[in-house]
Amino acid sequence: MSAKPKPDLPPPSIERELKFAQVDLDTLRSRLLELEAERLGPTVFEENWLIDRDGELGDRASILRVRAEEGRGAVVTFKGPSSFEGPTKVRVELEMRVESAEKALEIFTTLGYKAERRYQKLREEWRLGTETICLDHTPIGDFVEFEGDRAEAVAKRCGFDPETALRKSYLMLYAEHLAANPSAPFDMVFPDVEKK
Repeated sequence: MSAKPKPDLPPPSIERELKFAQVDLDTLRSRLLELEAERLGPTVFEENWLIDRDGELGDRASILRVRAEEGRGAVVTFKGPSSFEGPTKVRVELEMRVESAEKALEIFTTLGYKAERRYQKLREEWRLGTETICLDHTPIGDFVEFEGDRAEAVAKRCGFDPETALRKSYLMLYAEHLAANPSAPFDMVFPDVEKK
């Protein structure tokens, strides 16, 4: 019996991202309207779980995330190790939309994974040309992410200096917040949302 041929897989998607902190979201919205950017929908509440199995992903500087998006189902995302091209963070990103975050977490739990951390945010997405602009309200402040091949150019058009972009993830930023605020909750969650 001959082996079945392997399917031709497309090359992995590459995420290119710039993130900025302490953003005045109202001012940024006004600028996006001036630039005739398109708002892609209402603000969405996101519940995120980072999962791992005995540290195997963390040891490879990779993450596996299950994200529930209020009213839109859920997304499973794998992100490989980060590198930087100038100020732009670059990494492999693979995503798959699923019907239920709970069912996805149940499958991963059955495979030996467990949720290591949890974080929440309110995300509002815009598009300018081919680039995506994500306005994020989080428990530790307001941020913007510019994503796409021309992320630096779009960030500049919106009044941001790419050289001041953050090189840290939300969880790295939250670890710093926890160190400065030991009484803060272990997970990056809004104070009025009970731990699930």
